[in-house]
Formats: sequence, C-alpha cells, structure tokens
Amino acid sequence: MSVETQKETLGFQTEVKQLLQLMIHSLYSNKEIFLRELISNASDAADKLRFEGLSKPDLFEGDAELKIRISFDKDAKTITLEDNGIGMSREDAITHLGTIAKSGTADFLKSLSGDQKKDSHLIGQFGVGFYSAFIVADKVDVFSRRAGLPAAEGVHWASRGEGEFEVATIDKPERGTRVVLHLKSGEDEFADGWRLRNIVKKYSDHIALPIELPKQNFGDDQDNPTAVEWETVNRASALWTRPRSEVKDNEYQEFYKHVAHDFEDPLSWSHNKVEGKLEYTSLLYVPSHAPFDLYHRDAPKGLKLYVQRVFIMDQADEFLPLYLRFIKGVVDSNDLSLNVSREILQKDPVIDSMKSALTKRVLDMLEKLAKQEPEQYKGFWKAFGQVLKEGPAEDFANRERIAGLLRFASTRDDSGDQGVALADYVERMQEGQDKIYYLTGESHTQVKSSPHLEIFRKKGIEVLLLTDRIDEWLMGYLTDFDGKPFVDVARGDLDLGKLDTEEERQAQDEVAKAKEGLIERLKAVLGEQVAEVRVSHRLTDSPAVLAIGEQDLGLQMRQILEASGQKVPDSKPIFEINPVHPLILKLDSETDEDRFSDLSRILFDQAALAAGDGLKDPADYVQRLNRLLVELSA
Repeated sequence: MSVETQKETLGFQTEVKQLLQLMIHSLYSNKEIFLRELISNASDAADKLRFEGLSKPDLFEGDAELKIRISFDKDAKTITLEDNGIGMSREDAITHLGTIAKSGTADFLKSLSGDQKKDSHLIGQFGVGFYSAFIVADKVDVFSRRAGLPAAEGVHWASRGEGEFEVATIDKPERGTRVVLHLKSGEDEFADGWRLRNIVKKYSDHIALPIELPKQNFGDDQDNPTAVEWETVNRASALWTRPRSEVKDNEYQEFYKHVAHDFEDPLSWSHNKVEGKLEYTSLLYVPSHAPFDLYHRDAPKGLKLYVQRVFIMDQADEFLPLYLRFIKGVVDSNDLSLNVSREILQKDPVIDSMKSALTKRVLDMLEKLAKQEPEQYKGFWKAFGQVLKEGPAEDFANRERIAGLLRFASTRDDSGDQGVALADYVERMQEGQDKIYYLTGESHTQVKSSPHLEIFRKKGIEVLLLTDRIDEWLMGYLTDFDGKPFVDVARGDLDLGKLDTEEERQAQDEVAKAKEGLIERLKAVLGEQVAEVRVSHRLTDSPAVLAIGEQDLGLQMRQILEASGQKVPDSKPIFEINPVHPLILKLDSETDEDRFSDLSRILFDQAALAAGDGLKDPADYVQRLNRLLVELSA
C-alpha cells in the first residue's frame, strides 16, 4: 500500500448523515442494488473520460480500453470494484462523497415519515448512488486519481458510514477509481462469483462497456492479479443501438433505472431509430412517479446526449420543451459534431427538427398510455398533470394534442378526482350546447358549492371544476377544444345560447326591468366597491353572487401575482342578485335605509366569501350582522 500524506478527518454534511441512516434501513430488503449503483457510477466515469478525451487525448494516458472490473475475497470479506474512467482528485472526493449538492435536499428529508416502506420509495426517487455501498458494508475504502493528474496526487477516502470520513493523498499510478467494500457480518453471500455475476446480468447487462469478473476456476487466486483470467459478463453494447426485437422488457426497465437514477420501473417507453434526412436513435421513458425536485428551477432535466455512441452530456434539455421535463432517456445523433457544446445546441437547426419530432413521440406515448392503460394514466396524471398543464402556453403547435391529455374534475362526480378528459366532456354535451363550461377556485369543496353552478345544475349541464393554482393561467392559453370555446361560468354576462328557451330569455328581461329601482338603490349603497349591479341569470337558490368582468383577473391569478410581489391591476366585481330569493324580496321592500344598507353590505360580503375571497373589513361585516341578529331576536 502506498504511503499516505496530508491525512485528515472530516465530517459528513448533515443531510448525508440523515440519508445514510434512513437508506441503510429502508433499502435493506433490496440490498443487492448496491452493485448496480456502483457500476452505474463507474459507467458515468467512463463516459466523462470519453467526452473530455475528445479535446484532450492525453487523458487516456495510453489506455483507451475502458472497462469495469469486479473482484472479491471470501477470506477478507471484501468486494472490489475498479474502473479506469475519469477518476477523482482529492477535492472531488471530498465534494462528491461527503456532500449532497442537490437542490431541495432539506425539503426532501422533511418529507420522510419513518415508515420504511414509504421511505424506501422516496429514497429511490432521490437517488442514493455511492452511499448504497453502506447497505452491505461497514467500511468503504475509495482509491482514486483523476485522469491527467500525476501519480502522486491520488486520493484515499475511507468511512464507516457514520458521522465522518478520512481523506489522504496517496500514490496511484493508474487513473480511475477502486472501491473496496468491507462486508458486514452476515453479508458473505456477496463475496461469491456466481452471486456477483447474477447481479450484473440482472441489473447491468445494458452497460455499454465491459464489466469483467475473474473466471470461476481462477477465483481462488485473485490476490495475484497476474494469475487472474478476466471475462466479460455483460453484453457490453449500448442498449439503444440494438434492434427493438432483441431487447426484453426487463432490459428496458433496468436501463431506465440506470439513466434516470430511479429505483422503480417506468410507466412506458419508446425506442425509435430515425433514418433519412436526419439520423438519430432515441429511447424515451415516462417515469412512474415525480422526482422530489420536479418544481426546482435548477433541478437536472433533459436527455443523455450521445453522438455516434460517444457520450457528450447529461441533461441535454434542448431536445424537449420544458413542460416535458419529466421525460428521461437517451438520444444518439449521427448528425451532430463530437465537439458539440450547449451553445451550439441552442443554435443548431438540426436540434429544432429533432425537438419537434421527439416532442410528437412523447405525446404519442402519453396518448397511447391514456387510451390503453387508463389506470396507469391516472397515476401519471397525479404525478405530472400540473407540469403538463404548462404545455398549451409553451407549445402552440401541439396545443390541441396537449389539451386532449389534460384531465379535470367536474360536476359529474362529487369526489373531486381529476378524471374527465375534454373529449369525454364534448361527447356528453347537451343538444344545442356549443361551449365548454368551467369554473376556477381555491379548492374542490369551495367550487362544487359555488352559486355560479346553480343554473347549470338545474339544467343538467356539466361544468369542469379547476382548482390547481395554475388553472386560471392555463385557461388564458387554452381558448377552445374540438372547435368548442371555453367559457368561465363566473365571468361576464352568462349567455347559455340555445340552452335557454325564448320564454326564459323574455322572462329574464321582464324581471330585470321590474327590479331597476332595487338595482339603483344597491348601486348607491355599494358605490365604488362594485363595477356593476344587475339581475342574475345564474342563481336558483342563493340570494347573490359576485361575477368577474370579461377582462379582469380572477381570484387565482390575483393571489399568484400578490404572492410573487407583483402589482395587481385594480378591478371590481359585478354584484348579481337573484330577484326571486326571499332575502332579495325582503330587501326590495325595506324602507329603512340604514337597515337596507346593512343588509345590502352583508349580502355583498357573503357573496365574496362564497367566491373564496377574503373580506376587506371583517369587523365591519360582523358588526352589521350582529345588529340584524339583535333586531331579529328582539
């Protein structure tokens, strides 16, 4: 063993300590995945060396044959995994093995419940990589040297997976990384050639570089490496380059776990080779769950980019629009340059063509999933629905297709489940109905009881109920579907078109004329609080309701803008009254102007509460209500 210098003991980042303890216990039932994770890291290290070697061939140090070697020692109870990839410097080892630099880590750890089954699912979403070694090892040694550094600048990192780790400088003639696992008591099963082979075949057969183990009949002589005869135990070819007919479902699933750093199977995938004007291969996956950092701006997103099977970059986000950022996979192009950069990707017209085609392919996948696996699509929608709702604003060319993938709650079902497709709504539309009606609000409980729905319930007209914070913004871009315009039932002067009879319209006009005096009295009382007072055609049970002006922001958008510190344009609601409601009849006959004022303002405030809005002056509302209650009880 080489002499160690500059030895120091450092503490793990707090999040690493928490994650280690949770992971070791939560993933113990699937402990063999430690090898998959370490092989995946070694494969990434080889990819990075290939990429950096494009511009700096000296980094290969005369050895361009990249591989991973796994050996074991039954007596010493160790497993050793070695690669000749990019390697690590001392600083790299401290940074990559001692800290977790993922945004949102603290939020993620708060979401863990202590329930091992639930937490193993969450930890799988987070991706544990190197730390999975501590599931089976009570000590891990890492010996590494970054390609291009002198032999004297190797690093030895060691830890027992508790509160701290040691790091020292060593001589390491060969570049790359060697990880030595000192197995815990009772984990001897892994110090076995057949066991290791089976794990490699099960989880890592798709890895594109050779994974070598000692031939079984040489296994007893591993301490003398010159006597060991190595054999490749995986297929060692890039999975996406193989014909689809030759790739089994379980191989696609394991490859997904490698590229996505996920523990669960994907919902679906699409493997496609394009030939002709453009030549590229894509392998795209729809995950089964959302990553913990889906809504973090700086979270990694995009596809792994290869050019002529040479790895170029992780998270190439130029190939799909932002609303499809949850898609994982690989794209391998024959048309791009090997020294392509992010700046070139942003300007290359080839990328625009590929992006358009890959976007359509993803939409195809989602349409197929929705049609053929509706239950699975429900799970997809729960995980990614709000992200997909960003699509109509971002991707005008595919707006109608995206709209067809959206799901909403509606008055057809009291549960609040977002299960209604727009195509289904259109199919159920009443004879004479030529609009798609919807209502936005803060919660399902609030909107399903909204006075705005009363006339629709009476006539049996289905209304979509939109309660996600993004919904009002979405509907600003989603103007129609299948030729049918969307209409907000809380906005403007409601016109049901052919769904109202001529007799109903005449009756509405007559009532409006009859109540002109009451309308004027209400305008005088409410003054600047309202844009207009009018007789309502929406109400059957409630005395009054607030409507929104055609060009005004709704409550959702006002709250979003206020929360982000932006100035909200001034707007006033329209106060509508139900002319046949007993309270309105009582109000119309009230001769005491003070009592008329109190009752009018109470009705206005109640309408604001029903709309989900706060009161401008709650104390004033309570005082007025108490005065009326005292009068009633006298």
